[in-house]
Amino acid sequence: MTSSAERDPEGSVESQGIDSFTAHESPAVGVRVLGRRLLSIALPVLPVLAAEPMYLLVDGIVVGRQGPEDLAALGVGALVLLVLGTQMNFLSYGTTARAARLHGAGRRSDAVAEGVQATWIALVVGAVVVAAVLTLLGPLTSVLASDAEVAARAAGWLRIAVWGIPCILIASAGHGWMRGVQRLRTPLVLVVLGVGVSTVGCVVFVPGLGPFPAYGLLASAWSNLAGQLLMAGGFLGALVLEHTGSLRPRRAVIVSQLRMGVDLVIRTASFQITFAVATTAAAAAGVASLGAHHLAQQLWALYALVLDSVAIAAQSLVGAALGAGLAAHGRALARAVVLWSLGLGVALAAVTALMRGQLAAVLAGEPDVAGRLVVALVGMSVVVIPAAVVFGLDGVLLGAGDAAYLRTTTVIAALCGFLPVLLATRHFGWGLVGIWWGMGVFVMMRLAAVAIRVRGDRWMVLGARTPGAPAARDARSERGESA
Repeated sequence: MTSSAERDPEGSVESQGIDSFTAHESPAVGVRVLGRRLLSIALPVLPVLAAEPMYLLVDGIVVGRQGPEDLAALGVGALVLLVLGTQMNFLSYGTTARAARLHGAGRRSDAVAEGVQATWIALVVGAVVVAAVLTLLGPLTSVLASDAEVAARAAGWLRIAVWGIPCILIASAGHGWMRGVQRLRTPLVLVVLGVGVSTVGCVVFVPGLGPFPAYGLLASAWSNLAGQLLMAGGFLGALVLEHTGSLRPRRAVIVSQLRMGVDLVIRTASFQITFAVATTAAAAAGVASLGAHHLAQQLWALYALVLDSVAIAAQSLVGAALGAGLAAHGRALARAVVLWSLGLGVALAAVTALMRGQLAAVLAGEPDVAGRLVVALVGMSVVVIPAAVVFGLDGVLLGAGDAAYLRTTTVIAALCGFLPVLLATRHFGWGLVGIWWGMGVFVMMRLAAVAIRVRGDRWMVLGARTPGAPAARDARSERGESA
């Protein structure tokens, strides 16, 4: 087996992995020191996370100039793609937690092997999802869009863009194992290339820039697909070059990944369902409200992924610390994550509140849409501060493999907090104000849940046993070596 000290192909922060944990094994490790370590991972992760929402914002701006119907259709189609892609985020979050724990225990080759099995899951699940969406395309878009013309345009966009779902899932698996072993440069390069291709295609071919004809909304879908294909191919190539063992499926590892994945899928589904209800509530308030909601949703996705840069750094470092048996580091990392996340949330809130008018004018082409977008931005500036801490502590618990607790508490917050407010919003016509009140209730309930958990000890599971693996199953059996 190749150790992390022997193999560091990119000169990445891997040199700060096990060796740095061991060198600072004293419980007196300061929050400032661990904060710098978090920052060393969060900074290269940040542009990777922000790239896709930035592209979607550009996509929305370009398509929005074609008219409010096209923008509303893009909002519906992009929502479906976003829900389906992020629903499988266990391929990223779960693989990061498992790979980081193995990496922390000095088993880098096993950590990379997690990426192989996650990629098999991505291929199979992606094919099933594409077939299901194409079968249910008409009813799906009709439910989300109250206007028949918007639904038809959304179906046309989605008929092309849905083929990118397997690529999204492959890239998600790639992000997972690379973050777990703290290999951060390759994902950055691949994402920049893919998003660059998508952005150029959208800017040039949607309006018909220069000598090129205007293909309108469908050019947005083709551009999206081209970028996803490029990224997926890059992640597959990097995995084949890095992995030294067999590429065949390993049943025991796949079952372990799926066991943790079920908890993460349920967790994600609980708030994706409420987000879908939020879209229908915005649609019921009119095309302008739906367009403003789409733009606000994309900006919120950008903010969320910026906050997630700290959470992902926490996943990687907490998983490695617990895998190395360093409980004191796990707690110190949790404190550092809270401080960094809170500071980032305050900064985003200030920018949003102070520049709400300018942001709305830049993002929205229609004055009516811009006016409604300002309402959403005010709500966003309030909610983002507690949400930042929630994201950070989610990362700590995900790094520890505590997915079952996150599943249960998120479902409760969605069903008992967010969803009732959204249903009342649709019934009483509260529009975007009601949607953001619901988001605030949802975030505060989740904040209470994760804060209580981190203050306790039940998430502090030490050793190399990967999340999702049965307690009685040893590492040799999970790797499939006995098969």
